[in-house]
Amino acid sequence: MPTSSAHPSVASASISTAVLAMLLGMLMFSLNDAMGKWLVTTYSVGQLLFIRSFVAVIVLAPFMWKIGIRQLFFVERPVVQVVRVILATAEVFAFYLAVSYLPLADVMTYWLAAPIYIAALSPLMLGEHVGWRRWMAIGVGFLGVIIALKPSSAMFTLPALISIFGTMAFAVMLIMGRSLRKTPGPVLVFWQMAAASIAGLCTTPFMWTPPTAIDLGWMALLGVVAMLAHVLMTYSMKIAPAATVAPLQYTLLFWAVVFGWLFFGDIPSVPMMIGAALIVCSGLYIFFREHALKKHEKVLPAVPE
Repeated sequence: MPTSSAHPSVASASISTAVLAMLLGMLMFSLNDAMGKWLVTTYSVGQLLFIRSFVAVIVLAPFMWKIGIRQLFFVERPVVQVVRVILATAEVFAFYLAVSYLPLADVMTYWLAAPIYIAALSPLMLGEHVGWRRWMAIGVGFLGVIIALKPSSAMFTLPALISIFGTMAFAVMLIMGRSLRKTPGPVLVFWQMAAASIAGLCTTPFMWTPPTAIDLGWMALLGVVAMLAHVLMTYSMKIAPAATVAPLQYTLLFWAVVFGWLFFGDIPSVPMMIGAALIVCSGLYIFFREHALKKHEKVLPAVPE
């Protein structure tokens, strides 16, 4: 008789740990975003990213040493790696520019639409089949984005356009990451942070405000918090099924609303909340539909040619 590979209590403990790690990771990401929004009111986006990303690279250095320096430079599909890093740099610049103008919850709502863009672009970029149910969910998600933009003659303001550009860059970056499965996660994150640091450094001669010792510490803390968030999220995804922990990423919106209200006095508008609800529902449906299809494909027996 087949036996279980793990005791039920052990599996249950692992899932509980994974859920806790994911929830804590999302809280850390939200804290990072709130701290960034606060700092960009005084310092330029480039200056903030330079210090934040430079510290993150230092934090990542021991991991890279463990993995091996060779893997850092001899990577698969170098052209795809370079394009992905450029998109990642553009995305993070766009995010911090957006939060300097818009409430945190608004910006987070636009970024949570990334799974919808990924599903819409997958047939074009990855040749994946998307059925009519997911296309309907994609349509609902796009409707949510339009509602969140507060439809009017002035709906496409510069901050809104920056947000849309940033979340599209984020989606394409994630899609490209799917084709780099052999590249270790720390290597991908290292080059993202290194590129953001270099790009930020290039802007500092034009937009540099001498930081106080306290603010310099806050900027450095941004990099540490971001790395901890990545570690917690990655750990969670490794020890528990994606269907269990991935939907917890939408708690980012909850924390964005809470921190936006506590620290900046932002109260989400009704259109924003309606749009956010449609985006979250659409994203969850797309995720669970893809998960169900993959599970079904594993159950079906192979058909000989």
